[in-house]
Amino acid sequence: MKHIEKAKVISNRYIADDICDLVIECPNIAKEAGAGQFVEVYPDNGENLLARPISICEIDKTKGTVRLVFRIVGKGTALFSELKSGDIIRVLGPCGNGYRLMEDSKKTALLVGGGIGIPPLLETCKELECNKIAVLGYSSGSFLAEEFTRAGAKVYISTDDGSEGFKGNTVDLLKAEDIKADVIYSCGPKIMLKFLSQWAMERGIDCYVSMEERMACGIGACVGCVIPIKDGGDWTYKKVCKDGPVFDCKEVIW
Repeated sequence: MKHIEKAKVISNRYIADDICDLVIECPNIAKEAGAGQFVEVYPDNGENLLARPISICEIDKTKGTVRLVFRIVGKGTALFSELKSGDIIRVLGPCGNGYRLMEDSKKTALLVGGGIGIPPLLETCKELECNKIAVLGYSSGSFLAEEFTRAGAKVYISTDDGSEGFKGNTVDLLKAEDIKADVIYSCGPKIMLKFLSQWAMERGIDCYVSMEERMACGIGACVGCVIPIKDGGDWTYKKVCKDGPVFDCKEVIW
């Protein structure tokens, strides 16, 4: 069930040049949220009317808080970056369908994130009770990597410029390290998800991808975030905000 809450800002800080780490108190949303879901945050400045979808990075059901780690890419997220402790913002959530988490503790889950697709995998990592490997890809530098280690994952880092870890992309790293897993949870740029899906299907590994699309409403009303999905021997459109954002990679028409 979705809720619209007036959420209180607990903290807000930069963790990289253009990456903000925002914690908000919204007990109804936190109570029902799960790994891989997102919230819609409203600017409430009288100028930017549309909400911005932001993936949930962490959930604290006891404190009633959710953590949102986002990149500043426009006016809306720039406004959110200026929020101070005690400010009140409107939030809709939890939205979408998240990851179906593996329950076999003897198997291995592989989390593959690229850029701002990394944050939603942190809560996923925390909720998994199995062997965990995280492959995190960045343009340069890194953020949140140590938190994946604390959540029990063996962490590999790739960077486009070679500033940290493996020089190259996440799929190249998977091949170079010959990483093996029973299931994959992923989020990041579409091109990364496409080649990751091919890699997974060649090896017979179940792979779930969280698709990044523009989502104006977050509830499936505006039909602005549809993607083509296989439907038997045919295909159809599904809404990322309502039917996703997580899909089985074998369903997606890349």
